[in-house]
Amino acid sequence: MLIRRWLIASLLTLLSIAACAEDATTSFEEGKHYVRLDTPVRTVDPNKIEVTEVFWYGCSHCFHFEPMVHAWSKKLPKDVEFVQSPAMWNRVMEIHARAFYTAKALRVLDKVHQPIFEAINVERNMLTTPDAIATLFAKYGVEESTFHKAFKSFAVNSQVQQADARARGYQIQGTPEMIVNGKFRVSTRTAGSQRGMLEVVDYLVQQERNSAQ
Repeated sequence: MLIRRWLIASLLTLLSIAACAEDATTSFEEGKHYVRLDTPVRTVDPNKIEVTEVFWYGCSHCFHFEPMVHAWSKKLPKDVEFVQSPAMWNRVMEIHARAFYTAKALRVLDKVHQPIFEAINVERNMLTTPDAIATLFAKYGVEESTFHKAFKSFAVNSQVQQADARARGYQIQGTPEMIVNGKFRVSTRTAGSQRGMLEVVDYLVQQERNSAQ
């Protein structure tokens, strides 16, 4: 009798696990939890699954999302490439996008990325001019002349234009939003929360991995 009960309990446990696994693979629906782009946007490396976060330094939601997405990105497997791409719908957003790519060009993004977020969202210093951003960069060892040269450079101009073109291709409706492999757009509106965004992205990454096998 005890063996029979144990077998029944074990069977029920296995059925429960199977049901949960099935729910995990069917819980996210296209058109409800994420959107398939009409036209896929080319990724940088076709050999990797690209996840792009479209953000704006002046977006309070992006500011609060940053620690979460940063921690998440550090645990990604080697076949996934995480990139950030600034959105720009007006002059100030373009200036902030230039700050991002200037920091990358000068190899100081790891030093100034969070301080830019904090200056705008905590200190209420909106960094609306190149001079204001140069002053911030100077605190982290970048000479103002070096900053301005990079800020106006052809390389930064090109990256800003490419980011703007990508955002248009992604049909971005707000920030932050995430794009998986240039095919799917995920937002808090579709996923329900910032944590939900990452869960949907993880699901889509696995779907892309499966389809490539």
